[in-house]
Amino acid sequence: MRGFRYLVATTAITGLLAGSAATAASAATSQPAGAHAAAAVHLRGGATAVTTAPGVASALLKNGIVPLATWPGSQSLRFPKSGPAARFTFPVTGGGVTLSPLGGKIHHRGGILFANLKNGKKIEVSRFTVDLTHAALTGIVNGNPQARVPLFRLDLSHAKIAAGKHIVTARGIGLKLTSVAAKALNAALGTKLFAAGLNLGTARTLLRF
Repeated sequence: MRGFRYLVATTAITGLLAGSAATAASAATSQPAGAHAAAAVHLRGGATAVTTAPGVASALLKNGIVPLATWPGSQSLRFPKSGPAARFTFPVTGGGVTLSPLGGKIHHRGGILFANLKNGKKIEVSRFTVDLTHAALTGIVNGNPQARVPLFRLDLSHAKIAAGKHIVTARGIGLKLTSVAAKALNAALGTKLFAAGLNLGTARTLLRF
């Protein structure tokens, strides 16, 4: 049974990174009524790390905006040749993925608090969910579970995966800021810094099942 779950999880995530999510969703709508969806492979844990793109961390700090990880998320600084970058890591708390149709969700704890030091305004986004069905990452705003919004579109064109025993890692997943998130951040922080389509950075996720 564990071997079967390993095969299903690896195949499902490989299909996602090959850009087959839309195809799988289309095929699902054409299935005859009463067709049974594949059983979900339940996730036991893991972590997702987000590293800001070159210039993003510097631009935020230059405009007085400081992003801080909220518990149980964590953060660190990196100093590559392209300039300083911030890395945020969030634990995977559960969720599940399916093979046919390809989809499912990956749930996380922790978040990011954005604080504008120039005017004292702030906003927190947290409890991130990676939505494989729609290639999106969503989160709740200021701790309100009723205010879940799409934060990023997932760019899978350069993503790579590796599989181990009961572990799958995916890296190089691009994060493009949505128009909803850009408007919310600008309004809450009193700035015009954020724009739809902004390449915030890349994500690397490790899933245990």
